[in-house]
Amino acid sequence: MPYNPRATEPKWQAYWAKHQTFRAEIDPDKPKFYALDMFPYPSGAGLHVGHPLGYTATDILSRYKRMCGFSVLHPMGWGSFGLPAERHAMRTGIHPALTTKRNIEAFRGQVQRLGFSYDWSREIATTDPSYVRWTQWIFLKLFERGLAYQAEVPVNWCPAQNTVLADEEVKDGRYVETGDLVVRRRMRQWMLRITAYADRLLEGLDGLDWPEGLKAMQRNWIGRSEGAEITFPIEGSNGLVVFTTRPETLFGATYLVVAPEHPLLATIVTPGAGAVVEAYVAQAQALDEAVRADAGRTKTGVFTGAYGVNPATGSRLPIWVADYVLGGYGTGAMMGVPAHDTRDHAFASAFNLPLIQVVEGEGNVPQASHDGDGRMINSDFLNGLDVAEARQTMIAWLHERGTGTSKVIYRLRDWLFSRQRYWGEPIPVLHLADGSVVPFAEDALPLLPPELEDYAPTADGEPPLARATEWVLTTLPGTDIPARRETNTMPQWAGSCWYYLRFLDPGNNREPVGVEAEQYWMPVNLYVGGAEHAVLHLLYARFCHKVLYDIGIVSTEEPFQRLFNQGMILSHSYRDAAGRYYEPSGVVERDSRWFVGSLEVSRHLEKMSKSRLNVVNPDDVVDEYGADAVRLYEMFMGPLDGTKPWDTAGVGGVRRFLDRSWRIVCNEDDGLHPAVRDDSAPQALLRLRHRTVAAVTEDIKAMRFNTAIARLMELANALTAAAMRPRDVVETFVLLISPFAPHIAEELWGKLGHEETLTYASWPGFDPALAQDESREYVVQVNGKVRHRFRAAARLGAAVLAAARSEPEVMALLEGRVVIKEIVIPGRLVNFVLQE
Repeated sequence: MPYNPRATEPKWQAYWAKHQTFRAEIDPDKPKFYALDMFPYPSGAGLHVGHPLGYTATDILSRYKRMCGFSVLHPMGWGSFGLPAERHAMRTGIHPALTTKRNIEAFRGQVQRLGFSYDWSREIATTDPSYVRWTQWIFLKLFERGLAYQAEVPVNWCPAQNTVLADEEVKDGRYVETGDLVVRRRMRQWMLRITAYADRLLEGLDGLDWPEGLKAMQRNWIGRSEGAEITFPIEGSNGLVVFTTRPETLFGATYLVVAPEHPLLATIVTPGAGAVVEAYVAQAQALDEAVRADAGRTKTGVFTGAYGVNPATGSRLPIWVADYVLGGYGTGAMMGVPAHDTRDHAFASAFNLPLIQVVEGEGNVPQASHDGDGRMINSDFLNGLDVAEARQTMIAWLHERGTGTSKVIYRLRDWLFSRQRYWGEPIPVLHLADGSVVPFAEDALPLLPPELEDYAPTADGEPPLARATEWVLTTLPGTDIPARRETNTMPQWAGSCWYYLRFLDPGNNREPVGVEAEQYWMPVNLYVGGAEHAVLHLLYARFCHKVLYDIGIVSTEEPFQRLFNQGMILSHSYRDAAGRYYEPSGVVERDSRWFVGSLEVSRHLEKMSKSRLNVVNPDDVVDEYGADAVRLYEMFMGPLDGTKPWDTAGVGGVRRFLDRSWRIVCNEDDGLHPAVRDDSAPQALLRLRHRTVAAVTEDIKAMRFNTAIARLMELANALTAAAMRPRDVVETFVLLISPFAPHIAEELWGKLGHEETLTYASWPGFDPALAQDESREYVVQVNGKVRHRFRAAARLGAAVLAAARSEPEVMALLEGRVVIKEIVIPGRLVNFVLQE
């Protein structure tokens, strides 16, 4: 009989739930393993088949580690504050709490059907009052340390959403989550002083097992730059302070540039240039900073009519305002050195400004923007020095004269923490009439949002909470002094930047996490999620963690030791020439073309999206093939970090492998197959058993799950063909497959006579000698070119040289020739270097 997942899978899921099989326990006698998924936002659309990709990967590692004797923590929860629930409430009038609760129940059901070994006793949601309490408590700690403050700042304002967005939430002038246009305006906002941790955020990356590309993204976002601040006197005004990473090129400065938002701009503009400058500033401030900073964008600017003085040469430098200079970077002003900076060169070329070459590089052309090393020229006391030495000499020279000093700056900006939304954590502070801000007492937490019927901002642009007048207007506790509650809320990142800690101790009512739990489980050993969180979530979580480290809540400086970014699963979508999408079920293929009725449509591999009508619901695939087949297929599609196309028909292939696995153990009546015996395995099958254990073990550790499954298929084929199936090899096969397909493995384990779950059975061991191939192919090269191949014992080592020389073909190649050198790579090849 074929394997029947409809009976087996619910049976084992119920067993695991009843016995709390995956409950995580602190056990000082065991090593620990903390596997964490980036938890999902429970939207109304539910899971699609792309979501379980990372969840399956962490589940495989978790199940493997349990079998290796580890105490494993593998939790699941929900980042449940956020924009989607609020937008749904605005459309329907249904309170976000109700929508969120319903969505969580739907998500949980979908996840549980896939048999992941989560400890559901630790489930959390960022909207739970018990969780909100500690998110707000963390804010109070930030406030106490001066890391949370209010400031009038230029912000990204999204008119469609009526809210402020962080820089990281905006790309190409649009909100990354919705595509809505974003404009710049100044507003008073709550900020978190993440810049105070810039150096530590950089240094901490060095010891992490993260993808190098992701670490580079974090380093670039933090953007540490070493250089100098130089003061340029301005005729009739205060001096203009600029930041430069190339102070040694001061003799090559031919103009100065200030950002459109520079505070000194209004005081230095001459009357004749005022109107033109004002118009340019208005145009520039409407642009997104990423657009302005684009190095390839055509440079624009306006002359202010003012001049500065070069402190090194005394020459007059025209002062321009240009949008490629950003007010938040450095001092918001820079010196233009067009001979040695690409952007400055482009700007100077656009406005016919002079170039002065001061660094002579190899093959240097005077008009080129040479920005590399070389020798200083046209630079008075710096002439002849190399760039590095000249830089230090110039900084010392500026310092002696009081016109400059060394400086380190960062691209990183303080975290804009305010949102003009309803569905978020209220900021726990009171505003008094004198402008002072009083934090809530810790025992007054959590502060929950009031009930509202209208979740939109007010007509005058105030946040939705401003509608709850009775909630907003209050008094200072213990007095009759009038006070106002804050009406801005926290961003969705507030709850998601520390949730990994609450999983350790979710029932703790005294502190966010207890000492014993934190010291045992932290740091997270494996964190799996999408690369789209490379900056936002990970940077915020690392900042929050370091603050908690400083106040003694956590014992590690970094939260996530190993990070893995899973790839994306794409799905076919169909659209016509006008861009309208069509349900795949209505598409017919004819001669490699696709039609909806008589209308021809085009087929595309795209990210799964409800709007593209190409979402594949895992429930539908589980109904047809079973959860184990879905899990196996997602891992077998290709490397975990690759982009892969979904093909539901492909699930049938791994389902047939599961049927074959079932028949290895079971006869046609679902009893134990008579070929399964307690006899010793023949040598060939014994070696295959040890090779498979060794390979699958290494593949799981390296998260090469597709190749691990291929190895299991090879062993399954050998067992299927065997007239006698040794129990030891069969049980090994069942244990090896269990992290990938746990339901069928549990059932087969029972068929083999075991009464207990295999969750804590020992992972199979292997003999390294038996795990090696009995023979292997070796290569013989002559002068670096492959001339012969031969098979010999797999473990020849350096003896491969003698084996190669004994090959008749090699003897013929070497006959009469002078061997200058013999290069041996043990276990791989021999290269004979012959005299020509």
